[in-house]
Amino acid sequence: MEKDGKPGKNNGKQEFFEDVKDVIKSLGLVFGDIGTSPIYTLTVIFLLLKPTIPNVTGVVSLIIWTLIVLVSVEYAWLAMSLGEKGEGGTIVLRGQLIRLLKAGRGATFVTIMTFIGISLLFGDGVITPAISILSAVEGLLLIPGLEGMKPQLLTIIASVIAIVLFAFQRKGTEKVAVAFGPLMLVWFVAIAVFGILSIIKVPCIWKAINPWYGIKFLYQNGMAGFFVLSEVILCATGGEALYADMGHLGRKPILRAWYFVFFCLLLNYLGQGAFILNNPTHSSTVLFGMVFYQSFFFYIPFLILSIMATIIASQAIISSMFSIVYQGINTRLMPMFRIDYTSKELRSQIYIGFVNWFLLVSVLFIMFLFEQSKSLAAAYGLAVTGDMTITGILITSIFWLKKEYAKAGVAIFVVLVDLTFLSSNFYKIPHGGYWSLVIASIPLAMIMIYTAGQRKLYRRIRPLDAEIFLHSYNEVYQTLNKIKGTALFFTRSIRKIPAYIVHTMFMNNIVYDENILVSITTLNEPFGVKSFFKEDLAPGLRSFEIQMGYMEVVDIEKIFEQAGLKYEKGIFYGLEEIHTHNFLWKIFAIMKRLAPPFVQFHDLPANRLHGVTTRIEM
Repeated sequence: MEKDGKPGKNNGKQEFFEDVKDVIKSLGLVFGDIGTSPIYTLTVIFLLLKPTIPNVTGVVSLIIWTLIVLVSVEYAWLAMSLGEKGEGGTIVLRGQLIRLLKAGRGATFVTIMTFIGISLLFGDGVITPAISILSAVEGLLLIPGLEGMKPQLLTIIASVIAIVLFAFQRKGTEKVAVAFGPLMLVWFVAIAVFGILSIIKVPCIWKAINPWYGIKFLYQNGMAGFFVLSEVILCATGGEALYADMGHLGRKPILRAWYFVFFCLLLNYLGQGAFILNNPTHSSTVLFGMVFYQSFFFYIPFLILSIMATIIASQAIISSMFSIVYQGINTRLMPMFRIDYTSKELRSQIYIGFVNWFLLVSVLFIMFLFEQSKSLAAAYGLAVTGDMTITGILITSIFWLKKEYAKAGVAIFVVLVDLTFLSSNFYKIPHGGYWSLVIASIPLAMIMIYTAGQRKLYRRIRPLDAEIFLHSYNEVYQTLNKIKGTALFFTRSIRKIPAYIVHTMFMNNIVYDENILVSITTLNEPFGVKSFFKEDLAPGLRSFEIQMGYMEVVDIEKIFEQAGLKYEKGIFYGLEEIHTHNFLWKIFAIMKRLAPPFVQFHDLPANRLHGVTTRIEM
């Protein structure tokens, strides 16, 4: 029997420690990007502005309220309230909107917006590691004797760090992820403490919390103040991770961690503002200058910590890119890139080689192109604000269709703020901002060509109607000598039978005692896996369907085993050999040729697979 409620208290303590553990984990998995923004945000802004009291107070006020409106309101409140079974992200919003719209032009528009949003995330995913690692490495310039280091040497050091980081991805991040949270906890505490030490010297900086100073700055500086917004947005980069990474730990730990992170960022940005007012000649290295002038004894450990924090921020971006591409593959938006599972326990730990090396090459290219973080900042922000604006529009549409008009009204205000930041970033296009669009255009073009190619290919293959197929099948099944055993045949739908099955059975006379048509349906929901036999179609012909959420990482072979499916005679699947003179379809043909077949993607036993090739003219 329980006495004095002690077991209840112990359970309460255990739950409390579990909650704390999840909060610390989320610091490493979710907040690496936004947590390292203080390294470069104010530094970049005060390359453009004079460090006067009105300018410093106004800019810090804008930063604080940008974090409140775009991170706390748009992502922490509005977006995270639209999670599905704990999952978030652009594709989740697309799924919800398509269900609400059902069909028509609206659904097409949402799909195109999703394509653009995913592509902009790639642009962000390339520039974030580049600017984060470069800006941290530039902290070496404050060490006596190293202040004369050339940008090219700093770029080489940063690129080596990036190469090691990306090369490590194949090993998986499961073990290293354990250390991410505590390291980021130390980082946030450190930047908060150094912020407080600077605020004590210039307490008048506290008035920057009042939004009036930000509005006054914009009013007094006119167009120049408007363009400063394009650098202010750097403080919110990584805010989208609150929603996109919800599925890793759930909503509550991320929200609780955000309260702590916001408090630390608030203290640090206020402290950086105070430092600039106190040391106007050292505004070019604000964060590192704060630590250096507080105590050089702490500077080297802090520099190492900052480099580790930027690596963690970069890791979070890489992992999220893997997840986004996997979702794209499941929803048939992207080719079936080869996927390696890096953990025996957690099948969600994945590695996609093509994505990894594409990101690395792009990051190195950007690093050597710009060489300095201040130059790279001129290109940063366009992709981020574009993605935030798309998210805001999707969120507003969902709340409006759900008739939650109060939230829709707030979301409309947020979209207007997003559009203001986006338009302020347009001036960056000729100053290097076009590179983020060039990078984003690669996955966008890939998605557009692949989806259009798949539709065209499906029409060219001309699958056979089920009724016609069954009529011919019954004749063949009764007259032919059947092969003993069971074989599986993959098909997108049992209503339309692909050409390879028709050729295999009717032209090559390959019919087994038991033939099972297997179809895999991707749902408009993130999670859930069901598998079941449907009605028998004919003697010796059955159908088996697998329904899966678009975020599910499924083990098809295990599903077959649980369903008691025997396939001792093998698994048949279709391959297309595409012939075309059209340039775009040639690109599509290359994608299909380089991507592994469907069955290899799902890691089915190679010794049982039989690919049947069909020549297609496009």
